[in-house]
Parts: sequence; structure tokens; C-alpha cells
Amino acid sequence: MHRSEITVDLGALRRNVRTLLRLLDGAELWAVVKADGYGHGAVDAAGAALGAGATALCVATIPEGLALRDEYRIERILVLGPASSNREIVQAREAGLELAVADAEIPEGVRVHLKLDTGMGRYGYSEVPSPPAEVVGLMTHLASADSDPDFARAQLERFRTATQQFSHLTRHAANSAATLRLPESHFDAVRCGGAIYGLSPFNSDPTDDVLEPVLSWQSFVAQVKQLQPGQSTGYGRRFVAEEPTWIGIVPVGYADGFQRALTGTEVRVGGEPRPVVGTVSMDSFAVQLDRELPVGTPVVLLGHGMLAEAHARVAGTINYDLLSGIESGPLRARRTVIDA
Repeated sequence: MHRSEITVDLGALRRNVRTLLRLLDGAELWAVVKADGYGHGAVDAAGAALGAGATALCVATIPEGLALRDEYRIERILVLGPASSNREIVQAREAGLELAVADAEIPEGVRVHLKLDTGMGRYGYSEVPSPPAEVVGLMTHLASADSDPDFARAQLERFRTATQQFSHLTRHAANSAATLRLPESHFDAVRCGGAIYGLSPFNSDPTDDVLEPVLSWQSFVAQVKQLQPGQSTGYGRRFVAEEPTWIGIVPVGYADGFQRALTGTEVRVGGEPRPVVGTVSMDSFAVQLDRELPVGTPVVLLGHGMLAEAHARVAGTINYDLLSGIESGPLRARRTVIDA
């Protein structure tokens, strides 16, 4: 028996893509499926996004792009991160991948997107070099579209000014947050990651932007016990009962992606929200119950009203971090793909 089950709803992903496309007024949507599709499964997510109208795929590394090329023979695949070796560039050329180039020599025989640093302070040229024939796109990345739109607008103006004479090339700047809030960022294409998976780039309720969470995660109560006053559960005795208290032990922990910082969040036990108490262990965590429940009672960690954004606020992180860290390997969780 698996310790938990992860369900990925490709129907919801397609609906999210269509929702985003309605905002674009003709710009293309490129689906970001790096980090195994933010933990949703890159191959399945890519197929659903392309089927709903996305026109290209974006990954972080050349090996990620090569893995997708095995499944998608003719679709555009853009590698956003740097190549780690000349051998990788050769592999990318042979596979027909497109590369984002930020400061290195522009490789020959590969379709290239030149990246400008307009304020992110990471990869990027300070100005546009004279683009050779292999260059098909110009791009930048926004540092604060989710939190400081004024700075994002300043970046966009720098990008617009720097690339105006090259407007015959495909220009793209927007991430999910900019796609949703800054229409002036759309240019010729947008690169959406979290939003296609129904994750709010603002760490708020995704339904505010008519997005549907794509992934749900369920486990079960493996043991139930009553703590007496003064008894504790978990490492460090972070939860000590002040009165007779029922707790349930769930066989999922930080090795599965339920982070150690999630003490204090809520999960749904038998249909009711219940708090996570004590220290989250590598392979289990405890929930406080209001009564004795049978072993096997379902526990919903994500989905069905349990939002990644709520967990992220408790953990002091972002929803993308939580989702990309979920381990759905065959030894820990069963992964099911549906189309609802």
C-alpha cells in the first residue's frame, strides 16, 4: 500500500492555460515545465498545455529539454538556463532545442534567445549585442511582478527601449504574475509556470484569478492514540498535551515533500480541517483530533480546499517551493493522472 496518493488533473491545467490565453490579446503562451513540471509531471503537463493552446515549452536545463524532446518531436523547447558544457550545446543543436544565452559566446547552428538583465541581477547582458542570424528572440526576467509592480514596469521600459530596433525578433518578458497583472508585459509571448498549475504567483487564493489547482495529495491516518496531560508527540516535545488529547499519525513527512516547517498548518482529516502538531518527521507527522477516529481515515494534504498557498504562509515560503518538492516516486507515493 502506498503511503500517499498524488492526483494530477490535466483538465484543470488545460482550463488554466485557456484562462491565461484570454488575457493575451494575441501573444503566445509558452508553458514552463521545468523541475518536472513544478512536481506535476513534465511530460503530462507539457502535452496538456500544448493541447490547450500553448505554442512552446520552457525548461531550465538541456537534459530537461532532451527528455521532453523524446516525447515531443517537433514542438519548440526553450532552455532557460545556461549550458554546462560544449557537449550539451552539441546535444541541444542535434535535438533542435532553443537556448537562452546570457553572457557567453553565441553558439552557432542553434536557435538562440538573448537575455537582458534589466533588474533581476542574475543572468543577462547589460545591453543587446549585435544579434547574428541564429538569434530568434530577446528576453528578460522580472524580479518583482508579484510584489512591486512599479519596479517591474521600470524593467519593462528598459527592455522595450533596449529592444525596440529588434522588434522583428520575438520579445518575451512576462512570468505568471506579470501575465495576470501587467498587460504591457505581454509583448510577443509570455512564459507561464506556476499559473498553469493553478498556483497563485501572489501566494493568495488562486481562484481570485480564475485558476484551478491541478494537484491534490491524500494520505490516511495510520495510528490513533490519546495523549495524557504532560505527554508529547514528535521530536523535541514541541507539542505537549495539557488535557487528554487524541492525535492521529499520518505516514508522510519531509522526505515526501511535506516540509518540516509545516507544523501549525491545517490538513483535512475525515473531511474536517485539523492542525498539524509537533515536529514534522522525515516519514510522518501528527494531527490533533477532536475525537477518536478509525485508522485509515482519509487525510487531504492538498486539494479540495487545502491550498498550497496556505501551507506556504505557515512555512514561510512560496507555493512553488512546496509543490516542486513533493516526491512522487514509486517507493513513496502513487501518482495518478486524471482528466476531469
